[in-house]
Amino acid sequence: MSDSKWADTPLTHWLIGGAALIWNLFGFSIYYMTVTITPEQMLARYEPDQIVYMESIPVWVTSAFAIAVTTAVIGSVFLLLRNALALPLFVISLVAILVQHTYSFVLSDVVAIFGMTQVYIASTVFVITILLVFYSWRARAKGLLT
Repeated sequence: MSDSKWADTPLTHWLIGGAALIWNLFGFSIYYMTVTITPEQMLARYEPDQIVYMESIPVWVTSAFAIAVTTAVIGSVFLLLRNALALPLFVISLVAILVQHTYSFVLSDVVAIFGMTQVYIASTVFVITILLVFYSWRARAKGLLT
């Protein structure tokens, strides 16, 4: 890689890539806390019906969550490295988010248990992931990702 490849990179790319990495690391930390929470911590933080809901989440939904955050973090790193693999990783993350949200909002009633905050959070995650897919697609088309 030549130094000019990095020198010619617009500041906005570094800002978007850095923000994406921070955002997705935050998502990964939420996933980690979700799968490592102890029963004592659950009792201290959640209502009984929320605990029942969380304990009933199928493995395939938790797996979708893991795939979504892991591919998003790696995609963000690849975005910063100007690697074109960022795009398919963000697409995989988006698909995994759709699987996860299908369970939460179609196959179960997460809103009845946790309230509208879940809709706002899920919507924000969905929109940001779509924006990252779109940005990486445009960056690849412009030759910024190779």
